[in-house]
Amino acid sequence: MESGGGGSAILERVATLLRASGARLAGCVRPIRGPLLIAGVILAAMTIAGYCAFIVTHPEHSWLSPVDLQVYRMGGEVVAHIRPPYNPALASPLYDWPGFGLKFTYPPFAAIAFTILALPSWGLLPELWLGVNIVALVATIWVTLGGLGYRAGLTRLGGTLALAAVLFWTEPVQRTMYLGQIELVLMLLVSWDLCQPERRRWQGIGVGLAAGIKLVPLIFIPFLLLTRRYRQAAVAAGTFVATVIIGFAVLPADSRAWWLDGLLFKSSRAGFTGWAGNQSLDGLITRLSGSISAGEPIWFVAAAAILIGGVACSVAVARAGHWLMGVLACALTGLLVSPISWDHHWVWIVPGVTVLFCYGIRCRGWLRWAWLFGAVVIAALFGAWPGALWGQPQDLGGFSEGLIWWPPNTDPGTFLRLGDRPWYVEYHWRGFQLVAGNLYVLTGLAVLLIAMALAAGITVGRRRKASARGVGPEPSGTARPGPPRRPAARSAR
Repeated sequence: MESGGGGSAILERVATLLRASGARLAGCVRPIRGPLLIAGVILAAMTIAGYCAFIVTHPEHSWLSPVDLQVYRMGGEVVAHIRPPYNPALASPLYDWPGFGLKFTYPPFAAIAFTILALPSWGLLPELWLGVNIVALVATIWVTLGGLGYRAGLTRLGGTLALAAVLFWTEPVQRTMYLGQIELVLMLLVSWDLCQPERRRWQGIGVGLAAGIKLVPLIFIPFLLLTRRYRQAAVAAGTFVATVIIGFAVLPADSRAWWLDGLLFKSSRAGFTGWAGNQSLDGLITRLSGSISAGEPIWFVAAAAILIGGVACSVAVARAGHWLMGVLACALTGLLVSPISWDHHWVWIVPGVTVLFCYGIRCRGWLRWAWLFGAVVIAALFGAWPGALWGQPQDLGGFSEGLIWWPPNTDPGTFLRLGDRPWYVEYHWRGFQLVAGNLYVLTGLAVLLIAMALAAGITVGRRRKASARGVGPEPSGTARPGPPRRPAARSAR
């Protein structure tokens, strides 16, 4: 009981300091506007110059190998009946196409959305998509800062550029750009949607569209329901259902194969779940179990526990007034429980580090350094450290950046040819290899456990306050489930 009281007292102190430091920050916006903007521009320029220098001095396969973008484009070409890859003789032209080693593994609506990628020539598309990803990175940070209560202006622009310059060099971001992935764009869509004012009529549409392209964002629908944003949850669910209906209207055979014949449950189509690149709970358990079949029963139980605990945690944090923290806890839960969470899916560290940093500058004393330390540690653990630092061979084409690639790993093509085999190197990691090779999922589990402890402390503290006032427990959801609001600017003292 004593430990619970101490924890709730600390959490109440955190909330008080956040409110006080938010007011202090509001009064100091004007004096730091110029220096922060200058620093952001300088850091962004250094990042652009460094990346351009790397491009000029290295072969293209070292910084761009857009195989995933090619799969997206192929899906769009099937919808547009462009030969090849469209083959009308196939029962399911989208999913029966043999591909080039990688098959289309997304819902039918995703292929419909990807028809836009069939418009530019392939010679132009990879570089164009690279630019889209960079814009999505910067825009996500801008939207996140807005969700935290920062007004549009030079201060917010400077902070956006500075954070983007640093987070650009994280492995999930670099890997997304390298493969031509869509993760940054989907993250922007969800972040923009959930950072909108609660009164916005169509809030939830971004979540529904993102879920229609990749299913994992569906986890935000129960989150919205449990935080009593019923209209937003209905919009998200309705939008998702609309994507399914559109898929059946445009691609009936493929939609039947995906939704009714169980194709969406065949995670093996996406690749080897025990591969080092799969940083999900399923990937961790598979590697420790020694085979896919041995790990599945354990994963079902563990994933159910993490799903329930993670969603409950995110709801509790959001109800306590820390809306973005709740959103990020929900996103983290989705990354952990999804059967496949490739390394580039972890781009959610971008808004995560942004929120930790902003909470740090709003707090005082040891709490400030705790938040800032967390932001620095996560950015470092997910950094795109060059494999040459530990003699790592370039066994992923030209890409070996990041600590998770320190241990040896299986060629993904081997699994596609042979299926699961007990001699895959991931099954035989030892010592530090187990830590480095599972770094993202271990970090995610640690962060979620900390968040669960904080959420439990918040709940206990609120109940004790209600009991001290001699009234019943405060109903959940009475706190406004939105980002911390900054008061009107006042003169700094």
